This record gives sequence, C-alpha cells and structure tokens, in this order.
Amino acid sequence: MKRSIRVAGTAVVALAATAVAATPASAAVSGGVGSVFVLTDNLSANTVVAFDRGPGGALRQTGVYRTGGRGGQLDGSVVDHTASQGALALDRAAGLLYAVNPGSDTLTVFGVHGDRLDRQQAISSGGAFPVSVAVHGDLVYVLNGRGGGSIQGYRRVGRALVRVLAWHRTLGLDAAATPEFTHTPGQVAFTPDGTRLIITTKAGSNAIVVFTVDRRRGPSAQPVVHTEPGAVPFAVAFDPAGRLVVAEAGPNAVATFRLGRDNTLTPLGGAATGQAATCWIVATGDRVYTANAGSGNLSGYTVTGGGELRSLGTFATGGGQVDVAATPDGRYLYAQTGADGHLVALRVGPGGTLTAIGEVAVPGAVGGEGVVAS
Repeated sequence: MKRSIRVAGTAVVALAATAVAATPASAAVSGGVGSVFVLTDNLSANTVVAFDRGPGGALRQTGVYRTGGRGGQLDGSVVDHTASQGALALDRAAGLLYAVNPGSDTLTVFGVHGDRLDRQQAISSGGAFPVSVAVHGDLVYVLNGRGGGSIQGYRRVGRALVRVLAWHRTLGLDAAATPEFTHTPGQVAFTPDGTRLIITTKAGSNAIVVFTVDRRRGPSAQPVVHTEPGAVPFAVAFDPAGRLVVAEAGPNAVATFRLGRDNTLTPLGGAATGQAATCWIVATGDRVYTANAGSGNLSGYTVTGGGELRSLGTFATGGGQVDVAATPDGRYLYAQTGADGHLVALRVGPGGTLTAIGEVAVPGAVGGEGVVAS
C-alpha cells in the first residue's frame, strides 16, 4: 500500500564558491527566436552546446562552452550517464544557466546572452556526484547522487550563488546498492509556487520525497516520504492545475498525484506507456510527454480535469531517448538521444501529436543528458 512517512535529514558544512572567467570555444550572436542548450556530460571536459532556434523550430549550432568541470558516469549506465532529469536548469528571469559537473562535484553558473554563454562561477555541490538542479526566484537547489544522496541549497545574490551551509539535507539511501544507475536519486524540482521541493529516489527507496521550503530557514528538517513499491519514480513535471505528474520506470508508466497541504500525495490517475525504460517527462500546458530510453521514442498524454491521462500516441525519436525540453510557447520539443548524442526537433501539432522536423549532432554528447529551451 502507498503510504507517507517522515524521515529526518542532517546538515553538514562544505566549501565556498569560486568565481571564474572563461572564453567559449566558439560563439555567435543569436539570429533566431530562441535558443536551446544541451549538456554533454563529457567525462574529460564537460560542456554546454548552444543552438540558435529559428522561427520554424530548426536548430543551428552557435557555440560550445566549457563548464570548467568534468562529466561523470554511474556504474551500469550506457545511454544516460547520470540517470537523472534536470542536469541543466535555465533561469529565464535572471538570465542564468546552471549545469552540474558530476565528475568534479561542482555546479557551474553561466550568464545567458541570447544563444551565447558567459561562464561566471563554479561552486561546490555540497556532496558527491551532482545530477540535478532546480531554481525558483533567487533559490537554487542541487541534488547529489552518490553517498546516499543529498540536497544542497543556495541563495542567488546578483549573478552569483552563495552556498547556505544549513540548507543541506541527506536522503539516507543505501550508497552501496547496485546497479548504481537505478538506485541513485533522479531529480530535484520545485513546486510551481516554490514552497516545496520534490525529490525522486528511483529504486533507491521507490519514493517521492517532499520538503517544505522556507526562504529564510531552508528545507524542513523532516520531509514527507511517499513510497511506491516497485514504481522506480524517476522524473516529475507539473500540469497547469499544480498536479504532480511522475514518470515511473518500474512499470513503465505515468502517474498523477494531488499534493496536499501536509505534503502527502494522493493518487489520481495512471497509464502504462507500453514502452521500455520510461524515465523522463516534460509538461507543456495540459500535455505531458515521457521519454522511453529503451524504445527510442516519446509517449504523449493529455491530463484531464480530474487528473486522468488520455493517450496522444507514441512518436519515434532515436536510440536511447533521454531528456526532453519544451519551448516556452509549447510549439516545439527538443529530445536528446543518448545512444548517438543527437538532438531531435519536433513540432507539436494542434492535437498534441509530434512531427520530427530536424536532427542535429551534439559534439561529445553520447551518454549525456540535460536540455533546456528558451
């Protein structure tokens, strides 16, 4: 039976930020309507590859920017080195981009200027192997995958992050559990109003962990843990009504929940994708699309007013389909294929169907994940 229990976290201290300057490997001024940024998770030198997004959704590479750190690979992973969602996060209001460096235990801050990036800071993640980052207003939280899992919070001051030592919580997962890529946590995400943090633990504890966030005191000491035996909750998104939509890799399914004021979750609906390795998810309006790494495709659903899911179909992308991002207007999706390190552009039709309109190679991105669109 699904249940909600309370667990305690602990706080630790660690390093301060280091500001850095960098020159991009290449750069150009944006000439399109938006940009798409992709994290390569390159094991020797992690990079963000920038693309100009044209009026019809087509992509043109404009720059490759070094994070100053290294990518990393979890034991057992092949097409998804970090086995996570949210390795790259865009703060549109502040004009900043955040990228995790799992092999260096750091978080990189870039300034965003159209489709150009300016590396401004590298800061400790406060743990081992950062895999996901979330932002809301001037608050930023990073999720560390190894060492039993942990979250670390920061406050943005101007265009730099300041690590708040007291905003660290451990997740208490079994650090020795194998295979590593299925038993480490998958994502940290803010609720739309920024008052709660959601963490998925995948097979580490088959749980969705909910922390209350206080802007002055940070995350609650005792989160509520919603367990779903065998579900392997991997990634989350929110629909316009604030309902939580979860990609569950265990049954290869999508599930919706209502998040209560007491941080407990009430199941609303669910649907099996019929695909393999349903792990990533993106929401655009009342539609959600899951990425199925083992099937090389996306599955689409409409979330009804009661939280039920209505299928929109399945749409081919490529081998090892991993992370996926939607443009702010919801007209285009950009899907990473981890097997070959490509990025597939798809147009969203009036009924939610997807049509592939192009594909580009992302240098050094085989096995990488993390994509955002502006």
